Amino acid sequence: MPDTAANITELAKIERSHGYWRSVWTRFLRDKVAVCAGLVAAGLVLMAIFAPWIAPADPLDGSMIKRLSPIGTEGYPLGADELGRDMLSRLIYGARLSLFMGVVPVLIAFAIGSAIGIAAGYLGGWVNTITMRTLDVLYAFPSVLLAIAISGALGAGILNGLLSLTVVFIPPIARVAESVTTSVRKLEYIEAAQASGASSFQIVRQHVLGNVLGPIFVYATSLISVSMILAAGLSFLGLGVSPPNAEWGLMLNTLRNAIYVQPWLAALPGVMIFLTSISFNMLSDGLRSAMDVKQ
Repeated sequence: MPDTAANITELAKIERSHGYWRSVWTRFLRDKVAVCAGLVAAGLVLMAIFAPWIAPADPLDGSMIKRLSPIGTEGYPLGADELGRDMLSRLIYGARLSLFMGVVPVLIAFAIGSAIGIAAGYLGGWVNTITMRTLDVLYAFPSVLLAIAISGALGAGILNGLLSLTVVFIPPIARVAESVTTSVRKLEYIEAAQASGASSFQIVRQHVLGNVLGPIFVYATSLISVSMILAAGLSFLGLGVSPPNAEWGLMLNTLRNAIYVQPWLAALPGVMIFLTSISFNMLSDGLRSAMDVKQ
C-alpha cells in the first residue's frame, strides 16, 4: 500500500507538471508578437547554421573593382563592403559569430550563476552574505565598462571576449537565482521535506530546481540581446572578433568610413543587430508572460 500511494503521488506530480507546461505553451501561442519574434529568432539561427548553403558567395573573397558597390548591384544584391566582398554573404556568415557571442556567454553564465545563486539562497546565513557581497563587487560596475576592462586586460580574441561577457553576466543571474531560491526556501513543502529528514541535495534537486530554473532561464534569455550588443561593441572597438572574420559589430567598424559614401550599406550590420536583439527581447517577454501562472 505505501508503494502504491507513492506511485500515485508521483504520477500526480508528473500530470501537474505536464499540465503546467501545456498551459505555458498554450499561453505562449496566443501571444502573436512573441510567436513572430520566436520565428524570426529561429530563422536567424537556421540562417547561421546553414550559412555555407545559403550564402551566394565566399564572405572572404573580394574585388577592389567592386568595393562599396551600392545595394542592387548585379551579383551583389546588398552591395559590397570596403574590400569588395559580398555584403549579403558576410551578413549571413556574420550571424554565426554574432549569435555565438550572444548566446554562449549567457548559457555559461546561466549554469554558473544559477549554481551560485541557488546555493547561496538555499543555505542562507553567512554563506549567502559572503557570496552575494562578493558578487556585488562585480555587479557594481556597468556591464559595458566591465566587459571592456576585462577584454582590454586579456587582449582581443573570441575566447577572451567570451570570458569577459561570461563574467559580466554571472552576477545578475546569480542575484536572480538567489532571490527566487530564498522565496522558495520559505515555502511549507520545503520545511516539510526538511522535517522528513531529506538531505539538502535531495530537496534542491526534487523541490527547488523545478521551481526556480524557469524564472532564471527566462531572465537569462533577456540577456542574449544585451550580450549581442556588448559583443558587437567589443568587436567595434577592436577587442572582440578580429578581421577578416565576418561579425556584425566588426563590420560596423570597418564600414564606419563608408557612411558618407554608402550610408545604407554601412547601416546593414546595425539593422541585423537591432532585428536580432529586438526578437530575443520580445521572445523573452512572451516566455515571461506565458510562465506567469497569474496570467
